[in-house]
Amino acid sequence: MEEMIEQAGALWPLALSAAKALVVLILGWVAAGMISNMVRRRINKTPQIDPTLGNFAASMIRWALLAVVLVAVLGIFGIEATSLVAMLGAATLAIGLALQGTLSDLAAGFMLILFRPYKLGQYVDIGGTAGTVKDLNLFVTELATADNVQIIIPNGQAWGSIITNFSAHDTRRVDLVFGIDYGDSADKAKAIILRQAAADARVMTDPEPWVRVTNLGDSSVDLTARLWCKASDYWELKFAMTQAVKEAFDAEGISIPYPHSVEIQKKEV
Repeated sequence: MEEMIEQAGALWPLALSAAKALVVLILGWVAAGMISNMVRRRINKTPQIDPTLGNFAASMIRWALLAVVLVAVLGIFGIEATSLVAMLGAATLAIGLALQGTLSDLAAGFMLILFRPYKLGQYVDIGGTAGTVKDLNLFVTELATADNVQIIIPNGQAWGSIITNFSAHDTRRVDLVFGIDYGDSADKAKAIILRQAAADARVMTDPEPWVRVTNLGDSSVDLTARLWCKASDYWELKFAMTQAVKEAFDAEGISIPYPHSVEIQKKEV
């Protein structure tokens, strides 16, 4: 019995230190989240500062505060900060090798925030993965696809991939191809397309709409229309013009031919 009491007495300081460390860890985690969110909101309220920078700065502050909390927790167990630094210095090579992927993502995060090939809210394609940028922090870039699926891309992969930014410029060009029958008038079809373009307020007049015969296919004469619009109107204009031109062709007797095929049969005599 006395041995159990002695063992309990010996474990009591350790249990007390563990309880203190747990409290500090929880409070530090909550405080780091609150402070980083406050910084994000404050920066994002400033019109002169890009929201991407706010998210990145908030992420940096959160991880820095968590590092301080970790040092405080180790101090509770009697591990001094100077000893911790010495230990980390001795293990620098091992840690670098073990975390080279993470460190690469961290370095790439700084490069992304410095050169900003994309920002929050922009629609991009990163190495073949397309979506709207929802977050850019120290280690990862978060995208949301058109059907609202979350995609997490490590910053190292994002920085090392081809980045296509569909929202970088205010305007975009809509390219449409319409095939008409060889027996129909190409000039009449061009006039119909231009008329439909002029009727849509989203089509810009400078640069002016462009329609030309661009291909003589196997079963159709192909006309290409190039229309400029605001980047935000791209998809709606593309869909609307496709339907409007089709209906106008139907109303004015311009036919859109089906692909033709010729079947040759050999008759034995």
